[in-house]
Amino acid sequence: MRAFLSRLSLAAASALCFLPTGATAQNASAQQEIESAMKAAFAAAQQGPAEVKLGDQAVVRLPQNMFFVPRFQAERLMQAYGNGKDPSLLGVVMPKSDDDDWVVTVNFDKAGYIKDDDARNWNVGELLDSLREGTEQSNEARKKRGFPELTVDGWVEAPKYDSNSQRLVWSVAAKHKGADAGEDPTVNYNTYALGRDGYITLDLITQQSLVPKDKTAVLALLDNLNYVDGKRYADFDSSTDKVAEYGLAALVAGVAAKKLGLFAVIAAFLAKFAKVGILAAAALGGGLWKRLRGKKADGQQQP
Repeated sequence: MRAFLSRLSLAAASALCFLPTGATAQNASAQQEIESAMKAAFAAAQQGPAEVKLGDQAVVRLPQNMFFVPRFQAERLMQAYGNGKDPSLLGVVMPKSDDDDWVVTVNFDKAGYIKDDDARNWNVGELLDSLREGTEQSNEARKKRGFPELTVDGWVEAPKYDSNSQRLVWSVAAKHKGADAGEDPTVNYNTYALGRDGYITLDLITQQSLVPKDKTAVLALLDNLNYVDGKRYADFDSSTDKVAEYGLAALVAGVAAKKLGLFAVIAAFLAKFAKVGILAAAALGGGLWKRLRGKKADGQQQP
């Protein structure tokens, strides 16, 4: 991820040489907001080891080598870097070590109780074929809108569900058609913990080549996440509780389609700001995660 961010930084530096005065001012304003958002994030960060409350749903034990940025500050930070508002966001987890370049977003989707019956008989090969077919169909719309076409390479990790703990893990590999064969794309390694009212996701963002190493961090968080009394999967009351309109297979397919759609969103964002300094890229100068971890905020010790 660091190499990817470095490439963006170089592209931004080149573009800035040709910016009009107004665009430079806009970049300066964006940079200032990022600096303020980072300071606020560090001031509010909860250092591990600690028990972190995830809304009214669960508690996760944060290990010593990580820190947690709460929802309000995490949302501001994400928006500063060009992301839209996400009402399901609970916060983000980051590593303290400069040797790690990953981030875990923590979300809760109040979808209702998700029946897991279909996980007993699902065919992950057919599920992947469905994702590929749907991606190809959506490529026509992407082309019409001027977005790059996508291709699904396969599973980084095929969906695995533990019916005893109601935990789901999966990750799909996707890239733009015609991308360099040697490219090491950024991927989402998705983990879910089902509860009575919906599900919590711990979504690891890292480079595909680093998944075998980095996934240990998010799996450790998943193992140490527990719903509070009354919110556990086993607490479901069929006479009163909402049941989700879909099962696990549809959850994987739907979320995967949404994440694949982010490629188009990113392309649109970069195209929109290309003539005003590529705001997203300029903001990332120096490497996002390294800069986040390397700065002190309002007298706070860096994590």
